[in-house]
Amino acid sequence: MSGLVLKLGPKERVLINGAVIENGERRSRLSVVTPNANILRLRDAIHPEDVNTPVRRVCYIAQLVLSGDANPEDAYFQILRGIEQLSQVLTDHDSRALLCDATDAIQDKQFYQALKSLRSLLPREDRLLSAARPQ
Repeated sequence: MSGLVLKLGPKERVLINGAVIENGERRSRLSVVTPNANILRLRDAIHPEDVNTPVRRVCYIAQLVLSGDANPEDAYFQILRGIEQLSQVLTDHDSRALLCDATDAIQDKQFYQALKSLRSLLPREDRLLSAARPQ
């Protein structure tokens, strides 16, 4: 059996193909065997009011596809454009590798994998933005 294994904590919520599913009182594991299912852990979701940085904007577009709130074809070019803009600023080796992974995932229409790679850039972006703020 292949697929995604979700490990959920008590009362944790996950969005699967547009349906919110809440775990019970104990930790559990779910195996998602349907290929290309749209899955988003709600604890990892970026809320609209928090979409205030370049990386968060691109992540949010991928998240909208996973939640079923955006058309994948429309989001495809928006995400690629956002990744291109990020690659002009985030030029270190690690960031480039993550952006390359995100690009490959988007080209394969794997929005979850793209979101995962892009989310890895959030701590780096936070450090860069905090260093740029006047003290």
